[in-house]
Amino acid sequence: MTLNSLGLDSTKTKGLADDLNHLLANFQIYYQNLRGIHWNIRGKRFFDLHVKFEELYTDANMKVDLIAERILTLGETPFHTFEEYVGNAEVPVGKNVSQDDKAVRLIVDSLTELLKIERSILESSDEASDEGTNSMMSDFITEQEKTVWMMKAWLNEAV
Repeated sequence: MTLNSLGLDSTKTKGLADDLNHLLANFQIYYQNLRGIHWNIRGKRFFDLHVKFEELYTDANMKVDLIAERILTLGETPFHTFEEYVGNAEVPVGKNVSQDDKAVRLIVDSLTELLKIERSILESSDEASDEGTNSMMSDFITEQEKTVWMMKAWLNEAV
């Protein structure tokens, strides 16, 4: 086993960086979805949702930066082209979403996909003793679980 300057197994960190790039691609699609629904939302709930979607896309933008910087910290290069994002993402793409229920559903569906990826990275980072990635995933998961709960409550659905 070869340790890098962080004291982590170089082979495992390469795999983690690959997984983080996958997460980064999905987060970029999620971020763009949030921008789109922020811009295009219509109806009687416009004022509340417009503000909420801005809050969410601002948070997603910060998380994109954290993920990319973690990939760099692990010694790899983050994805940075739309081709890479689209080619490596499972998060659904929301196009021309302007109805409140559809917009909130898009957020729930997107976060559900992100949580799956983050839980997988959490397991891998734990196995690699990578506390930095592990901590970041734990924080993301905690915040996003709460957002899913709130969005599902808005939709009048159980978690």
